[in-house]
This record gives sequence, C-alpha cells and structure tokens, in this order.
Amino acid sequence: MDKIFDKLINSFIDDKVGIAENFLSTVLATSLKENLKLLNLENKLRLAGIGNDLLINQDKKIRGDRVYWIDRKHKNIHENKFLDLIDLFVLHLNSTCYTGITGYEFHYAYYETGSFYKKHMDQFKNNDSRQYTMIFYLNEDWELKDGGELCIHHAEKLQNISPQNGKSVFFRSNEVLHEVLTTNKDRFSITGWFKIN
Repeated sequence: MDKIFDKLINSFIDDKVGIAENFLSTVLATSLKENLKLLNLENKLRLAGIGNDLLINQDKKIRGDRVYWIDRKHKNIHENKFLDLIDLFVLHLNSTCYTGITGYEFHYAYYETGSFYKKHMDQFKNNDSRQYTMIFYLNEDWELKDGGELCIHHAEKLQNISPQNGKSVFFRSNEVLHEVLTTNKDRFSITGWFKIN
C-alpha cells in the first residue's frame, strides 16, 4: 500500500490535489457500495447538511446528497476493513509528512440522479479541526456522459475528476474550492476528513 499512498501524496504535493487509482481494492469498493445501497433501502441515509452542528442547514438547492456516518460501533466487516486502511494511511501521513493528524471522520454519500453539491470549502468557519479531505469513489463503469464529476476550482483552471470505482482524491480542507457537478445517474462515494483535535 505504501506505493499507492506515496502516489497520492506526491500528486497532492505537485498539484494541491492528490489522486490515486485503486486505493480501494475492487472487492472492498464493491462491498462498501453494496452496504451503502442496503442502508439506502433501509432508509438509514439522511439528507446532508451544510455547516456543522452549531450552524446546520439543509438546502437541496445547494447540496442534494444523503449520508450515513461510518463507525466501528456498527461492527460491519467492510466498514472496519475500510477504517483499518485509513489507520494505515494516517500512520503513513504522520510519519512521512509530519501532519500531526489525531483523528478522522468518514461518511457514505449517495447522490441520486439529478443531484449535485455547489461550490464550497470543507473547513468550517467556526472550527478549523478539519485539515485534509479525502474522497473514495464506488462507481463501476462510469462514463463521461454520466456527469457527477468533482470539479476543482484552481486559481488558473478547472479540474474535473470522474468518480470512477476505487479512485481516491486528497486535498487541504481549507484551500481547495470544489463542487460536485450534476450527476446523470446514481453516484456512490465515501467522503471524510483528517483532523487535528
């Protein structure tokens, strides 16, 4: 895994946005997607909010995804394998880049056809604990016509990243302005933040 971790970190250093293919194995990505689909069928997903607990707001004109927080308390084998991988990545980040990460939080994100998330930053205005954002995509056979790209607003250009299965994206939570473009079919992912508490 160290080679994939280093590829992600090096592309982040080069372009402020790290991208790595196959961070998640095909088997793990498929298992997590099936788990997310089951959670949706069981009506356990909740409309995502904008802001944190102190300033929460739900507005489908800004953000249309539904989420479910990943937690070891669920005792789900696939979630735990995912979190084991995150633990390894945090160790690698802290030992190679001296980031001082002390915690993290991740949730599933389900974008129904026609939904999107308008331009935003991930760090809260009243809480700077989120240091880095990381996204994992769970979409097999994704095509250009399917939309749903992550659009990064660099100072000098736009960068569109297709949400293809197993791909991961990594960037600073307080530096990178981004949005999720309208998806033309159901779109599945995991999003989270590495934190300094």
